[in-house]
Amino acid sequence: MINVYAAFAEEFMAMPVIKGVKSANERFAGAIETYSIEALMQDGKALQAGTSHFLGQNFARAFDVKFADKEGKMDYVWATSWGVSTRLIGALIMAHSDDNGLVLPPKLAPFQVVIVPIYKGEEQLAAIDAKVEEIVKSLKALGISVKYDNSDNKKPGWKFSEYELKGVPVRLAIGSRDMENNTAEVARRDTLTKETVSLDNIDQYIKNLLDDIQANIYKKAYDYRAGAIVNVDTYDEFKEKIEDGGFIMAHWDGTSETEEKIKMETKATIRCIPLEGDKTPGKCMVTGKPSKQRVIFARAY
Repeated sequence: MINVYAAFAEEFMAMPVIKGVKSANERFAGAIETYSIEALMQDGKALQAGTSHFLGQNFARAFDVKFADKEGKMDYVWATSWGVSTRLIGALIMAHSDDNGLVLPPKLAPFQVVIVPIYKGEEQLAAIDAKVEEIVKSLKALGISVKYDNSDNKKPGWKFSEYELKGVPVRLAIGSRDMENNTAEVARRDTLTKETVSLDNIDQYIKNLLDDIQANIYKKAYDYRAGAIVNVDTYDEFKEKIEDGGFIMAHWDGTSETEEKIKMETKATIRCIPLEGDKTPGKCMVTGKPSKQRVIFARAY
């Protein structure tokens, strides 16, 4: 299940995550094992974006939940618990958004494209309406969700700001001059850039642009995380680096006592023991005792 979480986060949310197993101190109370996906937010803090718990028979024994096996013998059920819900909404907001509002990956945006007309008088609006109807039809044929906002109770500038705040990936603005030139102004939310584009084959252009925006949002988050992962070998260095935020890869001797000492002294916790990556053994940064592999430390929400 943790692989499903990771695939969803990276493919649709454009949010890179690290899959791992929790330490005994950090696992879900009563669980035998807890697996998680850990993400890094823009403020340098970690977020446990999803969890999968193997509960064994512990809760079944506590609540006397049984089943009949193949031989008809009663036994306590083996249970799991999966936790991935509203915390992903918080992750999406904190991982990508900026001072202008939400930045939504196209694969998750309720509307991938919004079209705003710029006009004077009903005659110009009617002409733009007719042209936009063709554009909307061609975009929807490609599976692109689009909204045409020709409401007359807000000015175009207000609409631009509103949809930027809501994180709509692409905005098209079409005015009377655009109609004459067969063009539209295309603005992308991820980079806040604008360009004038021909309306010929605009549907395919938008489709390719959405793919590029999805990839760019992921790359930005990935590059940020990559630059915020550091390896440390000594506890003094750890105490210094943890103040900068980010993920710290360090050796740990596997004991709850050492883990608790680090948490008490630095407010950092073991986010997970990575399932993938470098498995080189070493020495615990605190005690010098043998360590099977580096684990991920960070301050978290």
